[in-house]
Amino acid sequence: MLIVGAGFAGLYQLYRAREMGLRTRVLEAGDGVGGTWFWNRYPGARCDVESLDYSYSFSPELEQEWSWSERYAPQEEILRYINHVADRFSLRPDIQLNTRVTAASFEDEEGQWEVTTEAGERFAATYLVMATGALSLPQRPKLDGLGSFAGAVYHSAQWPKEGVDFTGKRVAVIGTGSSGVQMTPVIAEQAAQLTVFQRTANFSVPAHNVAFTPEALRAAKARYPERRILGREAITGQFLNANTKTAAEMTDEEKLAELEYRWKGAGGGFRMLRTFADQMSNEQTNRMVAEFVRAKIRAKIKDPRKAELLCPRDNLPFGAKRLSVDSHYYETFNRDNVDIVDVQATPIVAATPHGLRTTEREYDFDAVIFATGFDAMTGALLAIDIRGSGGVPLRERWKDGPVAYLGLGIAGYPNMFVIAGPGSPSVLSNVVHSIETHVDWIMRLIRRMYADGLKRVEATREAEAGWVQLCADEADKTLYTRANSWYVGANIPGKPRVFMAFVSGVPTYRRIIERVEANDYEGFKFASDAQSGELVRSSTACANTRSGNHHARRQ
Repeated sequence: MLIVGAGFAGLYQLYRAREMGLRTRVLEAGDGVGGTWFWNRYPGARCDVESLDYSYSFSPELEQEWSWSERYAPQEEILRYINHVADRFSLRPDIQLNTRVTAASFEDEEGQWEVTTEAGERFAATYLVMATGALSLPQRPKLDGLGSFAGAVYHSAQWPKEGVDFTGKRVAVIGTGSSGVQMTPVIAEQAAQLTVFQRTANFSVPAHNVAFTPEALRAAKARYPERRILGREAITGQFLNANTKTAAEMTDEEKLAELEYRWKGAGGGFRMLRTFADQMSNEQTNRMVAEFVRAKIRAKIKDPRKAELLCPRDNLPFGAKRLSVDSHYYETFNRDNVDIVDVQATPIVAATPHGLRTTEREYDFDAVIFATGFDAMTGALLAIDIRGSGGVPLRERWKDGPVAYLGLGIAGYPNMFVIAGPGSPSVLSNVVHSIETHVDWIMRLIRRMYADGLKRVEATREAEAGWVQLCADEADKTLYTRANSWYVGANIPGKPRVFMAFVSGVPTYRRIIERVEANDYEGFKFASDAQSGELVRSSTACANTRSGNHHARRQ
């Protein structure tokens, strides 16, 4: 097995593959393990899923050994954790760093994958697992004149390891997604002047981050088994107390109390999304939540002009874009050295030797930071020239948007699996839980193939098409599709507009893939001869898109 990427997904896939006895290699572009937590070192970077949940569950010993310091762990602590896992389970000997994969092709005659790196190395493998991550290919907008800028230029996802000291500097931050929201309060404390350039205001909710006391951590560790079970049955794959009532089932007093509880105590974006059961499907309910949050934003900001710029507009449903989770983001704009520019009203025209020019004026800066996010879900996969059976490029197959069965397998790409890819809960879930779910399922499939003497597996076109349609139908029942978000690729010019995640939740998804497995891997076709791909077993799957249930008929 060859694995591309050494983040949470790649390390766990390596652990399970070695456990089975597969000769396995991980190829990683960076000079260290950690994936997104290796690259995203910007000031204030931290996870928006609680530390106790954003961690591996496969080892009870690991759960007890590792002690998180905060409710929401900062980047450097998560990276230490991942490195600890690599050492704890002796994974490093099978990881090759500083190795960027540029191409992968399935060779029909040999019945194997051939993978090429930037340095010209070639590898061959029976199984290819793409653990490249949903948020790993930085999006850096083209800006005229940037080469003439005399100051420093940074991207949130390519931050210098040694860090950056902005003391006394005039700094521009372009972008107000999670990275921009997290770095703004930290940089504001150093910079002489910080100007935030915002295209579209998004909702951010307070983290209520706290340090763990020894007593609280002991109590949490004692309940880990229960916490994991509850997480498995939560729609987001993490322990939370979601409200099961719709807004219509509650009195006005109960609705306000629930909103205040979520805002003041519950913490976190996923928890705010579960204030009401119909929050992401009922426009009226969502509008009520959005108005509540807008009022909270206005109350935090003294300057009415800044407050209105930072309040998302009425046409953006609350949560339809990924919610940011912040520590004093809005309050930062009360500082005299912090300002905000609306680049929808006054777009950035070009960089100059001294800073940036908008349609309205010129700004002088010592540093410009792009907090512009990623080509999400598909970018890292399409950056590699992946060619399946018959030499068909993945870029061609996905030219109208990603297609994959269960978010795991792609028709025409034998023995290749994608972890937490398009068509799975991935970015709408605690992704570490989703990673473990995928890897464990993949390994059970491979064990079954070995037991049955099978050497080749791939999704059928029929099953793939049915799954893609199911995902689209389920997304259309929600408000997620109303926003121009990276969930639909709207941040990348020319990218097909497709909602790329499975919205119906982790428990529903897990039961579907378990049913696929129980029904003899419906929707996949197998062959005993890896070279010819001669079909020896096939079953097909169809989806009842009305109910969201998955049914199968044997062929």
